[in-house]
Amino acid sequence: MTQPVSIVTGAGSGIGAACARLLAARGHAVVLVGRTIETLESVRASLEEPTRHLSMVADVADSACAYDVVDRTVEAYGRIDALVLAAGVAPLAPIDRTTEELLEECFFTNAFGPAFLITRAWPHFKSQRSGRVALISTIGTTDPFPGFFAYAASKSAKDSFARSIKAEGKSIGVKGFAINPGAVETAILRKNFPERVLPTSRTLSPEAVAEVVVACACGERDEDNGKAILVPSP
Repeated sequence: MTQPVSIVTGAGSGIGAACARLLAARGHAVVLVGRTIETLESVRASLEEPTRHLSMVADVADSACAYDVVDRTVEAYGRIDALVLAAGVAPLAPIDRTTEELLEECFFTNAFGPAFLITRAWPHFKSQRSGRVALISTIGTTDPFPGFFAYAASKSAKDSFARSIKAEGKSIGVKGFAINPGAVETAILRKNFPERVLPTSRTLSPEAVAEVVVACACGERDEDNGKAILVPSP
């Protein structure tokens, strides 16, 4: 049986790292993508059979870097079975303090980056007649927290991407899923909300979200193709 290959962005921490660990445990070769080699290598070392996996430093908000990740993965493994798109930024700012720079940061990382990877991987999915894309979105696309004007809108693109993947992937066996968790216990969350504001008891673990994401990436939730899958906080 051919070894499945998954690209995981934002793999150096949080949901991305948890997804990488679960995928490796299921026998996938994992390409860990992020902006810091030290964190990527730390996660890779924790995976089952570390030498089976690759770390790639890339800012996927840069189209050339995103395309290179796909190209190098195909060169190394000959295929791509799943994209797990967990990289993201979540700056907190009210509407009247939302700057052009903040908008660009949100949309290039949260929307354009995934789009670059999906469009580059699509010809390979098409030739394989298979592939799955799991996009980590947010419950904020339907219920945005105040201050998430740019963040929630940029993540809404992921929900739309999943619907488009369902529509265009139907004839070639490609499926897409948006996973929309509530508050997840990550460094990004704590940068915006201290525990006195949002206690740990009201947050999800990265591993709990990763279980849903990996089930989508591994074909266990194909009935949810095209959907935004809510994963509410406790």
